[in-house]
Amino acid sequence: MYKKEKKGWLKHLDFMILDLVVFQLCYIVSFWILRGISNPYRIVLYRYQAIVYLICQLIVVLFSESYKNILRRGTAAEVTSVFRYLLSVELLNLVYLFSVHQIYMISRLQTGLTAVMFFIVSLIVRQANKRRVLGTRKDSKGQRSLMVITSSRLVDEVIKNLSDNSFHDYFISGIILMDQASADVKEMSGIPVLGRGENILFYIGRNWVDEVFLYQPDNLPYPIEMVDSLLNMGITVHYCISALNENRWGTQEVEKIGNYKVLTNSLRIVSIRELAFKRAVDIAGGIVGCILTGIIFIFIAPMIYMKSPGPIFFTQVRIGKNGKQFRMYKFRSMYMDAEERKKALMEQNKIQDGMMFKMDDDPRIIGSEKKDKNGRPAGIGNFIRRTSLDEFPQFWNVLKGEMSLVGTRPPTVDEWEKYDLHHRVRMSIKPGITGLWQISGRSEITDFEEVVRLDREYIQNWSPELDFQILLKTVSVVLKHEGAE
Repeated sequence: MYKKEKKGWLKHLDFMILDLVVFQLCYIVSFWILRGISNPYRIVLYRYQAIVYLICQLIVVLFSESYKNILRRGTAAEVTSVFRYLLSVELLNLVYLFSVHQIYMISRLQTGLTAVMFFIVSLIVRQANKRRVLGTRKDSKGQRSLMVITSSRLVDEVIKNLSDNSFHDYFISGIILMDQASADVKEMSGIPVLGRGENILFYIGRNWVDEVFLYQPDNLPYPIEMVDSLLNMGITVHYCISALNENRWGTQEVEKIGNYKVLTNSLRIVSIRELAFKRAVDIAGGIVGCILTGIIFIFIAPMIYMKSPGPIFFTQVRIGKNGKQFRMYKFRSMYMDAEERKKALMEQNKIQDGMMFKMDDDPRIIGSEKKDKNGRPAGIGNFIRRTSLDEFPQFWNVLKGEMSLVGTRPPTVDEWEKYDLHHRVRMSIKPGITGLWQISGRSEITDFEEVVRLDREYIQNWSPELDFQILLKTVSVVLKHEGAE
């Protein structure tokens, strides 16, 4: 029988409980400092606020990875982690209080004092608990005996990677080399070594072995008879082949499709809670964006119509996630015949191979014939493009779930049909209003391969933190009119 290792926040339940307790203690002490020693929970308002804080902490734990790799983090990384945790809790608390119109009832001084105290005390408690956990594991040999089956080429790597007892409760009790009939050396770092020609099963059957770790090159056949014998003895078997550990495979998960157990490979595998958090942010941003779109419409719609009578909104079929088509919306910044005139202007396209279309002083833009004192186009179309106001109707696409706030820009159908196979990676996620390419100076990048590289980098390194960084950078870029034409 094998006890599966706990995952997610349950794996570090002790750290989570400590943070919950520390926050409440800091809340009580801050109350004592400001109002004298008494029980704050006897006052309805303060009891209510304490419960809100508790719920905010649980939400942060559920939708973030505050405790991931906590035992491996150094002091600097832990300071950053505690700050992010505290900031997330306080922001959730403020959003809630603002939404229920109670923000004016809460003592700002106590809120700030609680936050400062929690930051200091939580950091100390986390570091102390880490020393306790690591010290306990270091002092013990390990509770599980692990037999390693591998090859002479991989044995050094395997022993090195498995010997870190700071984070595991096993010890290596023996090594079996499958590519040697008899082991050249009988011992490695005090660990007995056997070859495949020796009586392996008898050795395992007569010694303390809880589990077997089988790690071999993919050119060796799977030892099915040995694995069957090990399982018949009640020994847990962990099977791995070297090819699956190479970085080119991306991230991997073991899943079930129908009645088949499969190994799933992807550039980036995310959890349900991460996707739920991203979608929640998209919905919130989509609602706010749609409201702003309505306000902007009142001012720019008459100007667009007067310069170029016709629809205010421009709709176009774009390619979404994994090739799914959808209709994208923008404020119309070009004349009605823009698509027909595009073919005649392809020679002036700045993007190589025509994979996208960008040109200087595009004559199709509404009012582009008007020039400023520097000779640059100064029409209403140029204005809404420079300020990115034309993008606002896409918040409706975000709200519908066809796009995300942050992602990769959706190509047109004709651009999609020109893609080479490796270009398709751009659309392995939902397209976004902004992205890593946009904040990197979209008009200055004329090499489509660089666009693909940036989009791939975003997909492989995606995290909620990266999305927020891109959103903040996007606001800065838009306000400075950087990278837009």
